[in-house]
Amino acid sequence: MSGSGYKDYFQVLGVDRSADADSVKRAFRKLARQYHPDVNPGNASAEARFKEISEAYEVLSDPDKRRRYEQFGQYWNQSGASGGAAGPGMDVDFGRYGNFDDFIGDLLGRFGGPAGGGGFQSSGFPGGGFSGGGFPRGNAAARTPVNLDAEASVSITFAEAFRGTERTLSVNNERVQVRIPSGVKNGSRLRLKDKGNLQPGTGRRGDLFLNLNVKDHPVWRLEDDQLKADLPVSLDELALGATVTVMTPDGEAQVAIPACTAPGRSLRLKSKGWPAKGGRGDLLLTLALVMPTSWSPEEQQLLEQLRRQRSESPRHGWLRSAAL
Repeated sequence: MSGSGYKDYFQVLGVDRSADADSVKRAFRKLARQYHPDVNPGNASAEARFKEISEAYEVLSDPDKRRRYEQFGQYWNQSGASGGAAGPGMDVDFGRYGNFDDFIGDLLGRFGGPAGGGGFQSSGFPGGGFSGGGFPRGNAAARTPVNLDAEASVSITFAEAFRGTERTLSVNNERVQVRIPSGVKNGSRLRLKDKGNLQPGTGRRGDLFLNLNVKDHPVWRLEDDQLKADLPVSLDELALGATVTVMTPDGEAQVAIPACTAPGRSLRLKSKGWPAKGGRGDLLLTLALVMPTSWSPEEQQLLEQLRRQRSESPRHGWLRSAAL
């Protein structure tokens, strides 16, 4: 403000003179939302009040300006600082903001910065700049562009991530068709150019960023770029070997299990894994021994024969190696 009069900025924001920076910011937020011109269209009184509280916040949120204001009162802006606050006649271009939150975020960041860095043009003293022994007039910094980018989270199934899918989203009352490519992973981020927030009056538009959440699957799991699953097998299939039918993402397939295979071994199916650039990865099936919850009399009899005929103890060498 100019030196022609004095305003109690603390009273304007409704805070004590001892109020800290957070208290000043909270008071400004509350009043700004109440008197913003978008909330009070055509209300000249509300717009004047809004400019007054903005002026007060610019001064009280800046440590250097606040110190000079508290020291020099109505002459604070003539105390030799290089940048003055915007006065009661400051010109605010409300149309450059996409929405009220953009404006508040821009204003808080601008006023809360270093002294002389405000984005609103300083009105200076009546009559414009001074020469010779006059007080210097502050230079307004260039405005920081408003971030018009938008973000959205989209949940898709494991199968949709594998094959790709489409989603229709609503952005600023516009229906946007999104193609999600095959092979995306949990946490992938897609960018849709010029599909973000629209700035009224300028035609400028940001980008839309989609954060993908891929739901877990009861069988398949993706570890880095490797598609894996546990394959349930029986004791005889591991001991004697077998050709078993398995399920892959492409459908059923036949897999040979070699005789005397230990549980935990993985079988690799070439080019049956996760989609990637240049083709498909491999699929790893880890053999998981499934023991029955009960045995039939015939099975128990065969197991007794196996025990009598067993040529080697499963703990062969273990007792000696485990001794301390």
